Amino acid sequence: MTDSTKTAASPKRRFALWQGAAALSTLALVPLATGAMASVDSKTTDEISRFMDVFLEVKSNYVEPVDDSKLIEGAINGMLASLDPHSGYLDASGYSTLRTQTDGEYGGLGLSVTMEDGVVKVIAPTADTPADKAGIKAGDYITHINKELIFGLTLDEAVDQMRGKPGTKIDITVVREGHDKPMELSLTREIIDLKPVKWETKGDVGVLTVSSFSADATRDLKAAMMAVEKSMGKKPRGWVLDLRSNPGGLLDEAVGISDVFLDRGEIVSQRGRRKGDIERYFAEPGDLAGGAPVVVLIDSGSASASEIVAGALQDQHRAVVMGERSFGKGSVQTVLPLSDTTALRLTTARYYTPSGRSVQEGGSIPTSASRSSATRITLRVRNSARATCAAI
Repeated sequence: MTDSTKTAASPKRRFALWQGAAALSTLALVPLATGAMASVDSKTTDEISRFMDVFLEVKSNYVEPVDDSKLIEGAINGMLASLDPHSGYLDASGYSTLRTQTDGEYGGLGLSVTMEDGVVKVIAPTADTPADKAGIKAGDYITHINKELIFGLTLDEAVDQMRGKPGTKIDITVVREGHDKPMELSLTREIIDLKPVKWETKGDVGVLTVSSFSADATRDLKAAMMAVEKSMGKKPRGWVLDLRSNPGGLLDEAVGISDVFLDRGEIVSQRGRRKGDIERYFAEPGDLAGGAPVVVLIDSGSASASEIVAGALQDQHRAVVMGERSFGKGSVQTVLPLSDTTALRLTTARYYTPSGRSVQEGGSIPTSASRSSATRITLRVRNSARATCAAI
């Protein structure tokens, strides 16, 4: 939580973002209380005076006239970019895009991305989208858009270039570790309608694939579990929860999906800059799976909200986690509205699993192989489950 928050004219809706969308910097929405503006000390006043000196010199002496709003927005973007790759300023277009993404439908390529050392890095493509069909994988780097180098752009600027009218073409250059030459890909933008949950049955096991934690993902998961039971005519022997290539989403949905399989205990905690800035989320009584064995599948494209779920079920000894080490995005971004059309996306906390592990430091680590019934269920359905979503 920040020392100061800016009170907006309209009610604040609180967001914690799981890294990205067609370039999600991906995202989980969380509450943030409004508070009084922090007092400005003399050192801060001196620094603001230094900024104004630079502003006035640029305005007076730059080779071309410069609009005030352009200078101020550039300064804001630079300030936030210096903090971390996930904080940023949302203008009218960016704010509208963010709200569209969290509602589960948007136009673009179907990519979730982050920024790493000034380069756009893919967290994961969304299944059955242009990016997925083009073969883009988690860990790829996007260096050019329409033949133009994008190194040095902010994440929001790069995302904005990749968005566009559905049906229009875009050329991107992708660099992949282990490949000698960059890949030149041509994609067609589409309306990305996220279907967060898919299900299928394999023998006496229910396979649930969650591709994003967009709005209503928990509701859709419960409906999918009911559909599995109806299809089988009985309760399955166990469940596979496939979170591979899932870049994250809403924090409330991550908590809700974790709670589906838990009867008690902590799910996740988020901790801010001050010692007392801790918020904990707990499961409510009622395990909808009835204690049946659960396996969670993750890979390097599983991030943010996916890591909350995997960490909660692993630490509460409710599930076996299998696959690859996850992406490792354990920070919380809160959207602070500045007006009806603009906002700040600011890192305000980091989240921790029930055992106190920070996902930011190395991601979620799969459970060591064991002889549990959950592991035997996974071995039975493993190959089939991989075919239901993008394997990276």
